[in-house]
Amino acid sequence: MSQQYQPYGAAPGPAPQPAPAPPAPPSGSPDTPAAGDPVREALLAVRREVAKAVVGQDAAVTGLIIALLSRGHVLLEGVPGVAKTLLVRTLSAALDLDTKRVQFTPDLMPGDVTGSLIYDGRTSEFTFRHGPVFTNILLADEINRTPPKTQASLLEAMEERQVSVDGVSLPLPDPFIVAATQNPVEYDGTYSLPEAQLDRFLLKLTLDLPGREDEIEIIRRHSGGFDPRNLAGAGVQAVATAADLEQARQAVARVEVAPEVLGYIVDLVRATRAAPSFQLGVSPRGATALLNTSRAWAWLSGRTFVTPDDVKALTLPALRHRVSLRPEAQMDGVSVDDVLGSILATVPVPR
Repeated sequence: MSQQYQPYGAAPGPAPQPAPAPPAPPSGSPDTPAAGDPVREALLAVRREVAKAVVGQDAAVTGLIIALLSRGHVLLEGVPGVAKTLLVRTLSAALDLDTKRVQFTPDLMPGDVTGSLIYDGRTSEFTFRHGPVFTNILLADEINRTPPKTQASLLEAMEERQVSVDGVSLPLPDPFIVAATQNPVEYDGTYSLPEAQLDRFLLKLTLDLPGREDEIEIIRRHSGGFDPRNLAGAGVQAVATAADLEQARQAVARVEVAPEVLGYIVDLVRATRAAPSFQLGVSPRGATALLNTSRAWAWLSGRTFVTPDDVKALTLPALRHRVSLRPEAQMDGVSVDDVLGSILATVPVPR
C-alpha cells in the first residue's frame, strides 16, 4: 500500500476522488467508493458554504465536521484574528445548528457555563436556569483564561453529555460538541488545561496565519462590504441539518477497519509511549480517537474501509495534545509534531 497520503485538510470537493484502493480491501468492502450519496454531498457542501465567510481554513472546517461525525470535541489553537469564532459561527449556520459563545475569564463561575438554581419568590421554589452549555456547538473562547474549577465544570458535559443539578441529570442536546479556543503565544494570566481535560478533546486543530493570496482575498472581501456579524449578508445558508449528521454518523459506524489497520493504530500509540522525547505517551482513549476520526475521514473520502493513509492523515490532530515533551527536548527546540512525524516515518505500515 502506498505510504503517500493526503492530509485531511485537503478534503475532496463535490465529486470526491478516493485514495488508491489497497490491493486487498477488508472483507466485504467494495474497492470503489459509493457514488451519489446525498448525505455525504450535503456535508461536503458545508465546506463550500463556510468558505463564503472564512478564507484559507479548510483543514479546520474539515476537522470540525469530523468531530461532529465522531461525537467529539475540538481544541482550536491560533493567534487572535485568524477567524476561530467566525469559523464556528459559520459552520453552525451551514449545518442549521444552535451555537452559543462563552468568553472564559478569570472571574467566570461554573454556574455561568452550566446554569444555576434561581429562587422564585412568587412560587417560593428554586428553578433551574439553563446555561449556555445547552446548545449544539459551545464556543469556549480562550478556555485557558479561566480557573481550573470553572474548566472542570465542562468535564461532565463533555464526557457524559449531561449536566447534574441538585442530584438531577439534565441531558444536553444532540449533537453537542465543545469547540474551545486558546492562544498559543500569550500565557500571562492563563491556566494550563489539565491532562484529564485535554484527553477529552478529540482533536487539536491549529489555525495558521493565511498565506498572501488568502490574505488578499480577506481584505478584498472586507473592502467590498463583508460584515462578519452578518452571515446571511455573505450568502451563508443551511445546506445540511442535524438529521443529515445523524445519518452520516450511522454510515461512519459501518466503515470497516481491517485487523492490520487496527494493529497499525496500536503500534503508533505504543510508539509514543516509548519515544525518548515524550514524558507522557498516548492513552488507549487516544487510540480510539484515532480510530474514530480515521473512519470519519474515510467515509468523507468516499470509501467504506479505512486505509493506513487515513490513519496517517489524522495522527497529528488526534494525538498532538495527548502527549507532553520532556524538558530537555523542549530546550533542544523539538516540537510535538516533529516527534509524531518521526514516529509516522518509522512505524511499519501494513501492506
